[in-house]
Amino acid sequence: MKNIKDTCIEFFQNEDIRKDVKDIIKPIVNIVYNEIYVYLWLICLYNVFLIFIILANLFLLLHFLKKPNTIVAMLSDV
Repeated sequence: MKNIKDTCIEFFQNEDIRKDVKDIIKPIVNIVYNEIYVYLWLICLYNVFLIFIILANLFLLLHFLKKPNTIVAMLSDV
């Protein structure tokens, strides 16, 4: 008795079937990609913005760790 994996492998051995499946799936993938295209760009921009924020925080932290008296002076002014 064959399992599902062996059945699928046997099914896709034929080149015509693979081509037909690709032709069927291609429009579906294009539709899905066109729908989420904007959201993918937003996620990429958010990640870039987040990296810049993390780098700015790291820079400020290193700056304050080099000069610990500046933190005390800033807090005493408040």
